[in-house]
Amino acid sequence: QTSLNGRSTMKKSLISSTLIILALCFTALAGELRAKERIQLAILLDTSSSMDGLINQAKSQLWNIVNELSRAKRNGEATQLEVAVYEYGNSGLSSGEGYIRMVTPLTADLDKISEELFRLSTNGGSEYCGQVIDSASRELAWSDRSGDLKLIFIAGNEPFTQGAVNFRTAVRGALRKGIIVNTIHCGGRDEGIRGMWMEGASIGQGKYLNIDHNLRFDPVSAPQDAEIMSLGQELNRTYLGYGSAGEELRTRQETQDRNAAAMSPEAAVQRSAAKASGSYQNSGWDLVDAVSNNRVKVETLPDKDLPAEMRGMSPARRAEYVRSMQQKREAIQRRISKLHGDRQRYVEQETRKRPRNSSLDAVITGTIREQAGSRGYRITN
Repeated sequence: QTSLNGRSTMKKSLISSTLIILALCFTALAGELRAKERIQLAILLDTSSSMDGLINQAKSQLWNIVNELSRAKRNGEATQLEVAVYEYGNSGLSSGEGYIRMVTPLTADLDKISEELFRLSTNGGSEYCGQVIDSASRELAWSDRSGDLKLIFIAGNEPFTQGAVNFRTAVRGALRKGIIVNTIHCGGRDEGIRGMWMEGASIGQGKYLNIDHNLRFDPVSAPQDAEIMSLGQELNRTYLGYGSAGEELRTRQETQDRNAAAMSPEAAVQRSAAKASGSYQNSGWDLVDAVSNNRVKVETLPDKDLPAEMRGMSPARRAEYVRSMQQKREAIQRRISKLHGDRQRYVEQETRKRPRNSSLDAVITGTIREQAGSRGYRITN
């Protein structure tokens, strides 16, 4: 009898353990299914001495690209955007590293991307396309989820064949990780083909593109621009920097506003629109985003970590203040999004009257629309 009872107890224990393991597996699977699909975009920029025009386009057109990708959905759900930047071909960089530098890792911190782009400068050097592709595919934290879209865009003007790392080997290595490699030759199409930029894209199952990196574009001004920019400034007043770096990063936000405005009115408008999108998140320093994303509980934050205007508030008053800022922000963002949609329709009509745009943002967004669409993503207007 004792033996039977022991076996019965062991059997129950085994069943219980199995059920716990299954529950944990289903919980993990559910969490995986709930996680947002990601679009991961690595932009590799040639910063040799002839590439000032390319860098200026990247600075001024970052927010156009962000606005396009912020509208991406898969299975009806919004996606998360992560961007990385590399520079290569700059003689100011280490020769031992192949004149290559990771400017930013894959990050959703879009102000950081903007800040680092504005720090880039050009200098003569050797452009090793194979090596920078290899570095980006190995060093970045690429997703291993099959549904996520992973893209490299490499832009430059020298032959694709330079350097010790064979570009074919590098591109195939990226492709094995599910990363599509697109190439942007800064110059004539035939010259890029001769320089193997087309072959690089073909191996990487991407697109071969070419632009005039020195061409200056006359942006379309729209009736909505002034209000969008004004609302963008008003939006800033809803951000509440917390923690040791809160004030510094809130100031960085304003600096990137000024950087965009210095490039062109179009860049300022696009940045304001990007700040109204779901891709622009600042939970690491802004209380409104942090509370909304359950990153912190404002009621229990040390008083010293609060923004100056909130210090001394009771826990209930803190929560009420953050909630009021969130409501104000959402109202401003809705208005900006509505105006930006109207603006897009106006700009599309005006653009049809002009020659086809072959700027950096135009070729990147057009290609992403095509490649995302083939993988079940939908980018809505």
